[in-house]
Amino acid sequence: MADTNRETAPGAGPLAGMRVIELAHIMSGPICGMMLADMGADVIKVERIPLGDDCRRFAPILASGESASFMIVNRNKRGIALDLKTAGGKEVLRKMLTSADVVTENYRRGTMEKLGMGYESLKAVNPGLIYCAISGYGRSGPMADKGGFDLIAQGLSGLMSMTGEPGQAPIKAGSPVTDINAGILAALGISAAYASKQVTGLGQMVDTSLFEAGLQQMYWAFANYFADGTVLPKAGSANPTSAPYQAFRTRDGWVNIGAANQSNYERLVGVLNIPGLADDERFKTNAGRLKHREALVEILTSRLMERTTDDWLARFDEIGLPSGAVLGVPEAATHEQAIARGMIVETGHPLAGPMRGIGLPIHFSDGCTSASRPAPLLGQHTSEVLGEYGFDETRIQALKEEGAILETEVPA
Repeated sequence: MADTNRETAPGAGPLAGMRVIELAHIMSGPICGMMLADMGADVIKVERIPLGDDCRRFAPILASGESASFMIVNRNKRGIALDLKTAGGKEVLRKMLTSADVVTENYRRGTMEKLGMGYESLKAVNPGLIYCAISGYGRSGPMADKGGFDLIAQGLSGLMSMTGEPGQAPIKAGSPVTDINAGILAALGISAAYASKQVTGLGQMVDTSLFEAGLQQMYWAFANYFADGTVLPKAGSANPTSAPYQAFRTRDGWVNIGAANQSNYERLVGVLNIPGLADDERFKTNAGRLKHREALVEILTSRLMERTTDDWLARFDEIGLPSGAVLGVPEAATHEQAIARGMIVETGHPLAGPMRGIGLPIHFSDGCTSASRPAPLLGQHTSEVLGEYGFDETRIQALKEEGAILETEVPA
């Protein structure tokens, strides 16, 4: 049997004691697993032989041969490698799942059932199992059997119809937001099911999808549509419900200005000191500013172009006007607030050396989260984990000879 005396000491993380078997790959599932691991769960990542998670081959590939994309979403996990086409591989996975708290997978519907390890089968032997399925469209409905990708989900959810400048072709958000959000939703669902399990002793199925993760991003757009049939148009960085609330050019870059309500608009007018602007009837109300936004933006931009972004930010901060620079990735990665909040973390990878990543964006009063373990090498912890499940050295060696398991040794 697996070791049930798991660490639950104070400071070990709010999810210490939870054991997660991660069968998920690429992005949404691994993000879910990484969040759970950051909060103290023992996450065991199961990869296929011989290539492992497809994300291991995603760019950029470092000089060490490791993928930076893989490492940034797989820290704090232990890794094993199984061939589920072999009897031995199935034996190992089945034994792990009979005592796990959670299993995550993002296969197409029916894949786990073909292995004899669908939710109903596993529930019969492990009633406390929380089975989390992340898919393109969910485990029910007319599209349940289709594979899904972030690009497709962004399009179907309406998100792409709102993104970009007016008149442009549909634009995908620069980050794979439905992949990432689906991982967050999965972690939330698992945590809720785990809380319920503490009371009932029973697990349950947790089911979410990229499509639903995209729909969830559309609260304001749907509010308008459900209210009176209004379809919000593309507005670039602007807000379709208030103005001025968007990015503006400055002498040396861009600045975001959030003058979304009347008091902030009046603050902005005061600090810009544009002759006649305060008395311009077109811009007296938010409705007027929306109606005449193009003219307002032209007036504001002409003034903002006279100074640098830093100059304006200093002036805006003095009067409490919501504002901020539009940063590139290098600047965001070194921003003092990101550093102060622990959002840039570093682990020491056995092949790649020091690797930076994005920290857990949830903070607890006892500071019990960590990013201490780098992403595993393919099969790095296979023998260690199998030993915890009662496999002795002789049996582990037999499984290696069968090709059912793979182990990569950490260089000395």
